[in-house]
Amino acid sequence: MQRIPVVTNVLKANEEAAQANRSLFDRERLLAVNVMSAPGAGKTSVLETTIRRFSPRYRLAVIEGDLQTTIDSDRICALGVPSHQITTGTVCHLDARMVAKVFPDFSIAGLDALFIENVGNMVCPAEYNLGEHLRVMVYSVVEGAEKPKKYPLMFHTSHVVLLNKIDLLPYAGVSLDELKGHVREVNPHAEMFPLSCRTGEGVEAWLGWLADRIDGQRR
Repeated sequence: MQRIPVVTNVLKANEEAAQANRSLFDRERLLAVNVMSAPGAGKTSVLETTIRRFSPRYRLAVIEGDLQTTIDSDRICALGVPSHQITTGTVCHLDARMVAKVFPDFSIAGLDALFIENVGNMVCPAEYNLGEHLRVMVYSVVEGAEKPKKYPLMFHTSHVVLLNKIDLLPYAGVSLDELKGHVREVNPHAEMFPLSCRTGEGVEAWLGWLADRIDGQRR
């Protein structure tokens, strides 16, 4: 019986598409950011906060990935920023080929940054390179301090971990220091920004860091 390395072939094809995406992003001199998290951690809220504070300083767009509906894409469009919805059905992640199919109908010319909001899942999205420059994980502190150790891949592959919803810490029974320590054990090099989209606490530090990366890509 002949064995066919299906997983290997799928990941190879994805990597080739990711490299093509990355070349496109570099030609356009835009910063591509893959935003990942578990469902409900606050990816869309982080994007809304970022867009409100960065407009009109930067030209932004968002690709939204969800199993169903255009709810998140509609929220982004309501802020006056172009958004394209990818509906995956039963697929728990975006891959590079899904993203590549968007570009014939969704112009990224002249952008400063493109955010790709991945499907809400703490495991699968981290396995697929989209051609992005940055991986940003949004982690809700109410999910507990132990998740970096239980689900390490996304933490390990992210450049930035946004510890979101810190306004709920008094009610969640979670130690921010313990959570930070667990993230550091899994990924000693990730930037960490505790913040709250609801109160605005910590947002300036995140935006300042991101602005430096956008400006650097435009040079």
